[in-house]
Amino acid sequence: MQILENVALAPLTTFKVGGPARYFCEAKTSQEVSEAVAFAQTRNFPLFVLGGGSNLVISDSGWPGLVIKIGITGIEDRSEDGKKIFEVGAGEEWDKFVALAVAKNCAGVECLSGIPGSVGGTPVQNVGAYGQEVSETIDSVLALDLKDGQLHELCSDACGFSYRSSIFNTSQKGRYIIVRTTYALTPGGEPQVRYADLKKHFFGWEEKPTLADVREAVRRIRASKGMLITPGDDDCRSAGSFFKNPVLSHEEHEAITQKAKAKGFEVPSYPALESQHKVSAAWLVEHSGFRKGFGDGRVGISRKHALAIVNRGEATASDVLDFKEHIQDRVEEIWGIRLHPEPVFVGTENRELATGN
Repeated sequence: MQILENVALAPLTTFKVGGPARYFCEAKTSQEVSEAVAFAQTRNFPLFVLGGGSNLVISDSGWPGLVIKIGITGIEDRSEDGKKIFEVGAGEEWDKFVALAVAKNCAGVECLSGIPGSVGGTPVQNVGAYGQEVSETIDSVLALDLKDGQLHELCSDACGFSYRSSIFNTSQKGRYIIVRTTYALTPGGEPQVRYADLKKHFFGWEEKPTLADVREAVRRIRASKGMLITPGDDDCRSAGSFFKNPVLSHEEHEAITQKAKAKGFEVPSYPALESQHKVSAAWLVEHSGFRKGFGDGRVGISRKHALAIVNRGEATASDVLDFKEHIQDRVEEIWGIRLHPEPVFVGTENRELATGN
């Protein structure tokens, strides 16, 4: 393992913003992860773990310590108690794993097709899309505990999953480095077609869609919204969905419904949102004056999806944060709801700070 100095981080992210890492290495085994951690700890360097770089906003000053890029790959599978168990290295490309699972006719992650990034990042954010979340299929997580320097296997319950969160980005943030994730999928299971976009796509089909059909549909829908990485498309130069769908109490949900009605609008309502009293963050953004394609500077809203903040070219992290705060302030002013961002903010100590895979 080689420790490099002053490595540009922007090219390693989908947003393409941010400064360099003072020190950088790629760890391809759990042993190398431990060695990299020891290197940082003995020198009192701050540590950041980089996965696929798809859900990050790195500060313009970069990272003052060591960045460890997780390069642990490999996928092994076995059958156990009617499930197909997949043990996947944290550095494996997420969509490669989904493609393999679908090819083996295993249900549980088909709606998560096309999401950029690495496997190790999925438990951190409890990644979800089109009616599925990884917490539904994660069996366990193998992680290096920075408190004792040992590898620990955490069962799904121990990960504390909830909407777009886990212990890894909340109560135990900065404690664990994920090196492997184990998923339990259902052989021959039926695909989930609960989300409105998928129902619309398959409307009129005489036969039930297969897992492969759903995977292809999800990828097409994501591409139409600029959420599938396509070289040369600046609408893909983003961190994906920038804001979480707000989860409201029954009273809060009723209040915003009435507020929208008074303005002549109808809040989108479908089972995937209603079950948790969620409101579409994209709807809130659009109905606060930020239409698709908004902005003619270096940062704007995707032409394909209102929830994606995009780097139009030469944007800085500061530009992104200013734009983000402008949207948050405006939505709160109009609807009384403060949107919370999904991406991890790296090195932006004076504004927002988070760490994770």
